[in-house]
Amino acid sequence: MANPSRIDPRSALIGRFVLYAVLIAAVLFYLMPLVVMLLTSLKSMDDIRAGNLISWPQEVLFGAWGKAWSSACTGVSCDGIGTYFWNSFQITIPAVLISTFLGALNGYVLTKWKFRGSDLFFGMMLFGCFIPFQVVILPMAQTLGWLGLANTTTGLVFVHIVYGMAFTTLFFRNFYIAVPTELVSAAKIDGAGFFTIFWRIILPLSGPIFVVCIIWQFTQVWNDFLFGVVFSGGDTQPITVALNNLVNSSTGVKEYNVDMASAMIAALPTLVVYVLAGKYFVRGLTAGAVKG
Repeated sequence: MANPSRIDPRSALIGRFVLYAVLIAAVLFYLMPLVVMLLTSLKSMDDIRAGNLISWPQEVLFGAWGKAWSSACTGVSCDGIGTYFWNSFQITIPAVLISTFLGALNGYVLTKWKFRGSDLFFGMMLFGCFIPFQVVILPMAQTLGWLGLANTTTGLVFVHIVYGMAFTTLFFRNFYIAVPTELVSAAKIDGAGFFTIFWRIILPLSGPIFVVCIIWQFTQVWNDFLFGVVFSGGDTQPITVALNNLVNSSTGVKEYNVDMASAMIAALPTLVVYVLAGKYFVRGLTAGAVKG
């Protein structure tokens, strides 16, 4: 008598084949825009007009990348996107580091050094995560004007720190809940103070959630367009604004290969971050999901 619980090898093979076919189709569909961008950036304009979106270049050329970097027109300026690329780094790196550190400090206080009204304070910060970008534009513009930071790189860094701190606080608070409170209590008994416990005990345990916050904030700040176009001007604009100006520029002939090369350059930092550290993102995000 056949065992009803035994799996038919043929059915298992067919099921696995269907699963891999669906996954491969999903990957191809998802990566198609990236493939089109890359192929178009390597073609000449004659090649683009003669072929189709996914045709292979008749001759691989990197001239569009060089022009995008140093001489493409972004509005009235024709100096390329190189300057704006470094502007984005000057904005992103301090904004990510400061908002992540402040989020770690807030999460530490809200879980291990609770005070009267701390839950209400956290709820108000959590509410900040759901405030649309458009709502904060006018009050933030007025604040930057009062501080003398309007249309400056420092002002844009300040905006991203303020807006991102709610998210980093949420991440760190949820992670630190899983850290045993007995560690902090024992350190207090031994005479350790607030910052000693933070530096010696809490931070060494925070590697996974630091990776999560850095990837999250880097992606949000680097890809931001709304804050960049509203709170910056001229030479302080990030690369997303410059890319928009380049694509919508009416100066000269429309060069799709230069547009695609510029888009690839703008996307490279986030692609590199996810390729190098993407596997740690989900691991760190779920590390504090279950209280131990």
